[in-house]
Amino acid sequence: MKLIIIAAIAKNGVIGANGSIPWHSKEDFKHFKETTFGSPVLMGLKTFESLGKPLPGRLNIVLSNLLDVEKEGENPVFFFKMNTALDFCRQSSFDKVFIIGGGIVYKQTIEFADEMVLSFMKFTVDGDVHFPEIDDKIWETEKEVDKGEFSVKYFKRRTSESKR
Repeated sequence: MKLIIIAAIAKNGVIGANGSIPWHSKEDFKHFKETTFGSPVLMGLKTFESLGKPLPGRLNIVLSNLLDVEKEGENPVFFFKMNTALDFCRQSSFDKVFIIGGGIVYKQTIEFADEMVLSFMKFTVDGDVHFPEIDDKIWETEKEVDKGEFSVKYFKRRTSESKR
């Protein structure tokens, strides 16, 4: 199973403000949907709440330290701990799982993710959540695609750098 971080990042590293994305980019939303559709998405509770409902066409896996989260149906699936959620993903034999935020979840998973698909916006914004630092010793850029108002960089963990 591949764990893939996907995020949109402003020029100044901001990914969120007051529990939501501080910009609207139809093109980036389209890229996000095309990339993640059909695969499970793992996120924190704040990210899930900011969406308003489960993302269609994807199993939504939500981390929450609240035990009284309301659950309706089979989507989303809630977990209290990251390692329990990841065990569920491994046992379900998913080919890949996308980590979609927020800041705390990115910080927890960047140490052992296999790949990253990052949209680098070409503007700065005010915000209170930043993407973790990308260590060039651990991550290498495989390719970059210019999309106009942002560019998408595809990162792969360097082979000499084993997962922690």
